[in-house]
Amino acid sequence: MAKNTFAQLEQYRRKVAALEQKLTQQKKRLAQLPGKMGFKSMSDFIAALESINEAPKAVKVAGKAKKSRKRAKITPEVIAKVKALVAKMKTGNEIANEVGISLPSVGNIKKKLGLVRPKK
Repeated sequence: MAKNTFAQLEQYRRKVAALEQKLTQQKKRLAQLPGKMGFKSMSDFIAALESINEAPKAVKVAGKAKKSRKRAKITPEVIAKVKALVAKMKTGNEIANEVGISLPSVGNIKKKLGLVRPKK
């Protein structure tokens, strides 16, 4: 059992050594990158990269790319139109879609006009 443990430990040490060697090579390549790209120094290269990053960004918050709607203006004309559509026996969804307001706004207007049955 101890021999297996020591053998595994030696394998891990070899893997770490190989990874450290790769890391060293990557660091050398990165250090040479600004010169290959035509920059005098690393700081000039970084400044160029930062200037690219300063371009206008599209804001995306945690996967929410939703556009918020403009708030609807409830004018006397909208109220009159809702009243007329209620008289034509249209549903709340139909009224909301036709007038361009939300379903809760339709409900609020109907309540304001006294067109809703009271709760029991």
